[in-house]
Amino acid sequence: MPLYIRDDLTADLVARLAKERGMTKQDAVRMAVQAELDRARDAKPLSERMREWRAAHPLPPPTGLRADKAFFDDLSGESG
Repeated sequence: MPLYIRDDLTADLVARLAKERGMTKQDAVRMAVQAELDRARDAKPLSERMREWRAAHPLPPPTGLRADKAFFDDLSGESG
């Protein structure tokens, strides 16, 4: 079944990709669509990526120190 691309910008992008890769426009479209399908299949949800990042970079243990206004004033060089 034929695929008609009626958008000039899309047609130009396909032609450019085909020329740069030395392939037909049909192969360029197939390669681009397959690459996007592969990317979507392999994509991890943000919640999973964050869970992995947090496991690799855990928070330091609590110090028991109180971070109140006086603490932050001292950090900024202000006397309270």
